[in-house]
Amino acid sequence: MLINQTRNGSGREDAYKDLSDEELVAKIVANNDTLLFGVLYDRYVKMVYNKCYGFARSDDEAEDLTQDIFLMLFVKLASFKGKSKFSTWLYSFTYNFCVNYVNRDKQRKMSDQSVAMEDTEYKLAQDDVPDESIYELKANKLAKALEMISPENKSILLLKYQDGASVKELSDLLELGESAVKMRLKRAKTKLLEIYNTLG
Repeated sequence: MLINQTRNGSGREDAYKDLSDEELVAKIVANNDTLLFGVLYDRYVKMVYNKCYGFARSDDEAEDLTQDIFLMLFVKLASFKGKSKFSTWLYSFTYNFCVNYVNRDKQRKMSDQSVAMEDTEYKLAQDDVPDESIYELKANKLAKALEMISPENKSILLLKYQDGASVKELSDLLELGESAVKMRLKRAKTKLLEIYNTLG
């Protein structure tokens, strides 16, 4: 399997550790170099796994998703044109792959897609949930609440609060306007707090 082959290329990491991601990608694409792809894999496997874990129902599923993404990445690497940082492009690649995966899974339809707009959601435009209220939540209860919201809501919250992505970065990643990103963040925060407050 490709991923396993890449991890066994010893000594290559040191030789290429000074290369930027973009230089590394150019070399991999030029030579279809699976050993060199292992260097890229080692740089980003943890980040990709963490993103996958936000969508998965188990460690095994997150690992399978991570492997699938890196296999697909090797095939699609030539489509990286360097318009953004490679890490940003990979974020977007991973996010889109996971969202498509979840949407293909019939038993995991997005719960918030068909919900009618409630008065409370309408008021969100005026009354934002302050970031402080998210930071003050207790970690164990927060982890439980995160498991209970939709994968899309969970992902956008983790991108914002765990990875520190700005609204502009989220706008680029999700290919949405900034106002749409802000509204999605508000809805996700409200949903999270609603569930959090019902937990003992």
